[in-house]
Amino acid sequence: MDFSEKRNLTRWIIIAASFVIVVLILWNTYIFFQIFKNEERSKMELWASAQKSLLNADETTDIDFLWNITSNNRNIPIILTENDSVINSANIDEIVMTDQQVAKNYIERFKKENEPIVIEYVPGSYQYLYYGNSSLLNRLKYYPIALVLIIVLFGFVVYNFYRSTKIATENKLWAGMAKETAHQIGTPLSSLIGWLEIMKADDVDETTVTEIEKDIVRLQTITDRFSKIGSEPVLEERDIVAETRETFEYLIARLSKQITFDFKAPNQEIIIPINPALHSWTIENMVKNAIDAMKGRGRLSVRIEQDAKLVKILVKDSGKGIPKSRYKQIFEPGFTTKKRGWGLGLSLTKRIVEEYHKGKIKVLHSELGKGTTMQICFRKKAEA
Repeated sequence: MDFSEKRNLTRWIIIAASFVIVVLILWNTYIFFQIFKNEERSKMELWASAQKSLLNADETTDIDFLWNITSNNRNIPIILTENDSVINSANIDEIVMTDQQVAKNYIERFKKENEPIVIEYVPGSYQYLYYGNSSLLNRLKYYPIALVLIIVLFGFVVYNFYRSTKIATENKLWAGMAKETAHQIGTPLSSLIGWLEIMKADDVDETTVTEIEKDIVRLQTITDRFSKIGSEPVLEERDIVAETRETFEYLIARLSKQITFDFKAPNQEIIIPINPALHSWTIENMVKNAIDAMKGRGRLSVRIEQDAKLVKILVKDSGKGIPKSRYKQIFEPGFTTKKRGWGLGLSLTKRIVEEYHKGKIKVLHSELGKGTTMQICFRKKAEA
């Protein structure tokens, strides 16, 4: 048996042991409840016997002793009736002595809790003693429910801890795989750079060389992105307009010609702290997600706006739109509407924007069949 099998076996043993302990506790609680219930029944039978003796008392009867028995009940709620009228009560609201409806409600409740005791003090004359459970017995009755709730809460905490641990382990695995991918890409990338220099030396068409050079730079950027997963990225003071435009223009040249692209931004620089590689990844994910929504045909615009405190990047498409109920769901890992896809694009984008750049990303507006506008907000650097 390997370590993994032993660990799983240990978990099942702990779960089974916990289940057995819970069952034993609940069983013991039930036994205690029945013991206390029988004791209260005995007390009420003694009370009824004392009441009968008081009704039939003569000069030889020890009245004080019987009175002490009937007056010593301080915990168990009782109602004593004769000919459908309440003649005595204890440990409940005094209104039962005057309000028949209130008394009837109490009697119905007591009947469900305990069988009434019939007192025949003379042949043909009866009194009925109705009694409920004491406060101690009621607390004991609800104790198993509280115990089960505590166990459920404990199980929920354990499950969340286990799930968080598992997710953290998976995140480390994915981060390690991403870094290894970046490392593996590095070797053929170096070779491509060498071949590019040879092409330049052989006077290959300049346009071809330029486009290949752009793709190599792009591969270097992708490698840089993957190498940054799992580590805190370094932010640099950059012009977000230029960085966004550069990525957008690179994508335009390599995407469907059936899409009309539009880019609008202020003429002046907007300097904010960003990580160029990760910001480029953000714009790429947003643009590709919009193109998927349009199925490769439509209109896509990227607009940069600013006010005194914020810089906003708006990505608008003419795609199928998003139902309002899914505005937050689309950022969850694994969520995708495509037949093929991991559902990680917008999840990664949200993490890059909100965790690394301390910005905000959201669905600003969407209308089914007409399109969606996504918004990214970055806080401007405070002026000195």
